[in-house]
Amino acid sequence: MLKSRNKRFVVHSLAHAVEALEAAAAADRNIVLLSAANAGIYAGAGWWKALIDSARDAVPGARFSEILDCGDDAGATQAALRAGIEGIVFTGRADVAERLAAIAGQQGAQLLTTRPRPLLDLGELFFASPDTLRERCADALASV
Repeated sequence: MLKSRNKRFVVHSLAHAVEALEAAAAADRNIVLLSAANAGIYAGAGWWKALIDSARDAVPGARFSEILDCGDDAGATQAALRAGIEGIVFTGRADVAERLAAIAGQQGAQLLTTRPRPLLDLGELFFASPDTLRERCADALASV
């Protein structure tokens, strides 16, 4: 889980996730799909789970893990745990993080207390074509 440290792609939509996974599958590489900062607060765990499940269905051969950033919101983090999200960022108080990490561990999830650094944030390409998205992801993967 979350092994692809240097291959994190910030995705803002299903199209981003699918093209990142297409590029990873073509390169036979593992990647991490990372949500936008605080996405667990404003978009929610249900949205992220649906995006991840749909991306997995669209590119079944891709090897990846996923991280939802819930910022400092313990409620959003708990919702992500209930939804079965495997990797969650929580940047709130240390005592709360400790309790949430214990719950995450019992469920086979991982709680991160700092946001990981991405290889590529696809937000700047929000309206790009699928070919452009896949090309940028492939180029980023070739650089690591």
